[in-house]
Amino acid sequence: MASSRCTAIPTQLTTPRRHLRKPSSSVSLSWRRNLAQDNFVQVSSSSSVTSSSSFSSQGNGSIKCTTERTVVTNLAPGTPVRPTSILVVGATGTLGRQVVRRALDEGYDVRCLVRPRPAPADFLRDWGATVVNADLSKPETIPATLVGIHTVIDCATGRPEEPIKTVDWEGKVALIQCAKAMGIQKYVFFSIHNCDKHPEVPLMEIKYCTEKFIQDAGLPYITIRLCGFMQGLIGQYAVPILEDKAVWGTDAPTRIAYMDTQDIARLTFIALRNEKINNKLLTFAGPRAWTTQEVITLCERLAGQDANVTTVPVSVLKFTRQLTRLFEWTSDVADRLGFSEVLTSDTVFSAPMNETYSLLGVDQKDIITLEKYLQDYFTNILKKLKDLKASSRQSDYYI
Repeated sequence: MASSRCTAIPTQLTTPRRHLRKPSSSVSLSWRRNLAQDNFVQVSSSSSVTSSSSFSSQGNGSIKCTTERTVVTNLAPGTPVRPTSILVVGATGTLGRQVVRRALDEGYDVRCLVRPRPAPADFLRDWGATVVNADLSKPETIPATLVGIHTVIDCATGRPEEPIKTVDWEGKVALIQCAKAMGIQKYVFFSIHNCDKHPEVPLMEIKYCTEKFIQDAGLPYITIRLCGFMQGLIGQYAVPILEDKAVWGTDAPTRIAYMDTQDIARLTFIALRNEKINNKLLTFAGPRAWTTQEVITLCERLAGQDANVTTVPVSVLKFTRQLTRLFEWTSDVADRLGFSEVLTSDTVFSAPMNETYSLLGVDQKDIITLEKYLQDYFTNILKKLKDLKASSRQSDYYI
């Protein structure tokens, strides 16, 4: 296809229906969903404002999204739910699992929406969470997961092997519509810093579209834009250096203010309990923005050995992206390369945090720095290697 269009058109919530209709097939990928379903448990009394949202490819390769309000429907009073009942979507991911652990530690009743998978998410049950199987790409599986839920925390994103819009757009639209239909009291959405400034990158534009869609849906929300996870640096840099394997980097001076996902989870629940933050957009950034080379140098120093660095010029990424756009079956690869290209451009993924710390009542000294995070990792790993009398080239290191 030369272009694609993804349009979500919520329908009026009046007479309950027995199913959610599946997306209709068309050249434009437009689809319509009925949101009401038999056996829904209404959990609040509110006014439902439905809206439509879309993103579409432009001739120059950029993406444009639009949103507009369409229908207002009043929901009847229903059964109250406990404010401590939350649903975590994307609970097995890097951020999602930390959100689950933090919620359980703070006494929340946690339900996790997890796709059916060969390796069950037993660790979530072991922690004390309830696991329900559902799939954002199958809207009919969503409503039952929301029964009795007060707050949805949305950490989900699509897998690398699937089209970006399957989960990150179509699935999220279905989830948001169901959340509105069932009277969810608050929706926490994790987005990407500067997503509004890069409409040419599908993943970032979809995140921005989703932000707007949540606002127009009329759900009480908190949107949190993130810059980068410290946890991602372990597999990308720390482990390859310890194993004397190639470390891949670029020649671009991009700076990213990485943050520990445990800190992100902690700040998220502080924000969740603060009524002043309802319907606000926050950005969470680490104490300092780092270039790729600075991160590699820090890892080399802490590991006590040099890295075998393989540098990929940004020009190669750009060429590869253009090449993959020539074929329909590689278009999603091109979309993800587009996101990589932004991360390797001359940009800074960071934001001032003083106002946010003040709003949340948090001391900046309590936010872990990248130096401390990596120092703790290398100290633990090197101690284990010493205890095992192993070399740094053994495979698989975990904390």
